[in-house]
Parts: sequence; C-alpha cells; structure tokens
Amino acid sequence: MKLARVKHLPRLVIPPTLFLLFFGLFSCCEQRTPLPDPPVEYHSEIVFRRVHVLPMDADTVWRDQDVVAKDGVIAAMGASGTLRWSDSALVIDARGKFLMPGLAEMHAHVPPENDPEAIRETLWLFALNGVTTIRGMLGHPLHLGLRDDIRDGKVFGPRLYTAGPALAGDDLQTAASARSEVLRQKEAGYDFLKILMPALSKEAFDAVVATAREQGIPFAGHVPSTVGVQGAIEAGYASIDHLDGFVESLVPGIENMQWNDVGLFGLFVADRADTSRIPDLVKALKARGIWVVPTQCLSERWFAPGDDMPERFLTAPEMIYMNDDDLKEWADLREQVVKSPNYHPAVAKRLQEIRRRLVYECQKGGVGLLLGSDAPQVYNVPGFSAHHELGYLVDAGLTPYEALCTGTVQVGRFLGRADIGVVRPGARAELVLLHHNPLENIRHTRDIEGVLLGKRWMPKSYLAETLKKLEKR
Repeated sequence: MKLARVKHLPRLVIPPTLFLLFFGLFSCCEQRTPLPDPPVEYHSEIVFRRVHVLPMDADTVWRDQDVVAKDGVIAAMGASGTLRWSDSALVIDARGKFLMPGLAEMHAHVPPENDPEAIRETLWLFALNGVTTIRGMLGHPLHLGLRDDIRDGKVFGPRLYTAGPALAGDDLQTAASARSEVLRQKEAGYDFLKILMPALSKEAFDAVVATAREQGIPFAGHVPSTVGVQGAIEAGYASIDHLDGFVESLVPGIENMQWNDVGLFGLFVADRADTSRIPDLVKALKARGIWVVPTQCLSERWFAPGDDMPERFLTAPEMIYMNDDDLKEWADLREQVVKSPNYHPAVAKRLQEIRRRLVYECQKGGVGLLLGSDAPQVYNVPGFSAHHELGYLVDAGLTPYEALCTGTVQVGRFLGRADIGVVRPGARAELVLLHHNPLENIRHTRDIEGVLLGKRWMPKSYLAETLKKLEKR
C-alpha cells in the first residue's frame, strides 16, 4: 500500500513564528555576562564501589559491582572486591546506587548564533542532567569547531553531532541549488543534513537525496509535504523526526488537502485518521531500516488541550533556567495554535492517542526508536526534557527498559559505535549514578547522584551549585 502525502501548494502559508520555531531562534541567544568555566575536577582513574550496574545491552541489573574508569574509558568491571586500582584513584562509594550509561538527546538545538555564553549554558543544562551525547538538528558554522573542541576537551559539554544549516524550500528552489548546498555542507564537514519542514520541491528533494547518497552523507528530519512519508522512507532517511508525516499518511484523501488545513503533524485532521493503516507504515519503516525520533513531549506540551496547560508547564521547576522572553515566546506559540479556527480540543486529544499508538507499534514492530525532545523548544528545557520524554515513551506503552534503550544502546547502534550507550569494559566513561533503579520507575532517572563525563566527575553537590548559577528568574 502506498502512503499518502499532503497536497503541495505553490507557496505554503506558514506563520513566521512557526517558521522561526523550527529554525531554533530562541531569545536566549542574546548576549549576556560570561560565566566562568565550571570548576570540574579531572581524574585519570575513577572507581565506583559496590554499585548496581544497568549494562543496557540487556534488561538486567548486575549487582554489587566495582567499575573502574581510566582516561575516559571503562577499564574493568567485576564483582566487588575482585578488582584493583591505583592509590591515586578517586573512589566513589556507590553502595546501593545504580549506574547507567549517559543519555543521548537525538533531536537537540544548540543556539545557531555566535554567542558562546548561550551555547555554553545550553551544553551545561544537557550535561548536568546526565545527557552526554547530543545530535544538533540545526547547524551553524560555529558548531563545527565546537564539536571538535568538545571532543578535544577544550570546551565542557556532551559529545556533539551536528547537522548543517537546514535544507528548506525557501532556500532551495532548484535541483542545481540543492545539489550545490549538499556539496557545500559535505565539504564543510557536517555530520549529516537536516531537512526542514517548509516544502522542498520534489525536484530539489530528489537532488538532495541523490547528492547525499553520492557523497555518503546521511540526512534526517522533517518530511516535506511534496514527498510524503512514503517518499521519505523510499529516499532512505537516517531518521524521521517528530513522527512527521505519519498521522497525515493515515488520513484518506490527504492528497487533496492543503497544508494549512492539515496542521503541523496532522493536528487538525487526526480524527479522520484510519489507524488500520498503521501496520503498513510500520512494516515500510522496518523494511528500509528507518529510525524514528518521536519527540512526543513537544507534541504533548505544545498541542495538548486544556486551559490549565500553559500555567502547568510555565510553573514547572525547570522553567527557572529560561528567561522571561523565552517563556513568553513559548506561550505565544501555544496560543497561536490553540486559537486557530481549525484547532479542536477533541481532535488534539485524538492526535496524542494516535501518536502514542504509533510509538508503541514502532517499538513492537522492530523500528528503531531514538530519544529526542527538540529542546530547547516549547516548554522543553535542555536536559530536563529528555527525562520527560522517557516518561512519555512509557506512557505510550514501552517498558522502562525499552524507553531507556532509546537514549542509550540504541543510539550506539544508530551511530555505529559499540562504545557508547552501554556499561562494559571498553565503553566510554559517560555514566550517570542514580539513587534508585529506573527499570522499576522511569522517573528515577531524574534523581541523579552524579555524572561522569570522560575524566570529569560531577557529584550531586556540584550539579546543584552549577544549576544555581544558571537560574534566570
């Protein structure tokens, strides 16, 4: 069965604020007084004693282990009392606590401006919440050097994979311009291409795909309405993000509708979706090896019906790290959606029900899921929102282990790296120490005792002190 696509308009009418949202132009990019580098202690050898380990390549807990990390790599792991380490090692008494791999945020936004302080604060918020890898979905030339400086230890922050500047219809009107831009980004050294929501022409999209294949650079992101999810699957996306095009493909007659009547991610037509089409969609994704980054927390928080929702989100504890301009912009964006004449609370509720089912069916059908929250975006604060996303995945029907896999071992598989997303000898020493077992309750990922990022150990006291410095209000 062919999956439908939305009718292409000569010029889609996309509100300016919505367009800016997906370019990640949030107000925290304003210049501000520089913060000092975090006084993180470096240790060439770090030992966790008597800790319970979540290896993440299996749904199990290895109890009472000693874990030894040397020079940023897990050197040894074994039953407590069976290993040896040097007298100069930092030894952490982790008795009764749980050690898991650091999380990955696979749909992040690093400020696309030349503002080192805004960038640094964003990186800190991720790292202080146990996010040790991020995939930046909106590139800027500055991010190339930033990626390398993080890798070389010159800048403190999670490992960064960066897209190039977004490929969007307004910028690329012809096959020639699309090809030229892909070649430029490949030569610049970006890790992958980001396809953005404003519609690429079919001609330009095909040129992007052909040139990307020729150059060996992956592409990911949104699904242009000119292509539809079937076309995106056949093109071979590395990942489709936001479940973009999924709900739309379930709506009979969608090819005769205009984008502005369909809404973002099918918000205005979810009540017309034929869910009997879901198995065919899942099979197509699985057959072509397409990964999916749901960013469910973006949809749940931005589109959710209820007059109390804005206040509920704006008063969440983590909003203290965003300034007033950010929060006003987010509130305005929500208001713009829910006050649209095409918005109906019952349909918005139906959208979330279908999205949760899509997430569950993808998991059940063997489609690779990756953790992502689109932070910082509407009511999603960097780092904190990754933990919210884990909760939404469990709400969709995943077990806590399956949800955790999307931000750990699955990320290693997606990136082709056996040394991240797991706890075992030879893996990177990117670890989070928790007070309680997240396999029993996914909310336990938020109760962090400390974060190890390479040779940098950040205990709970340091996390609290540094977060205090980042408060805006």
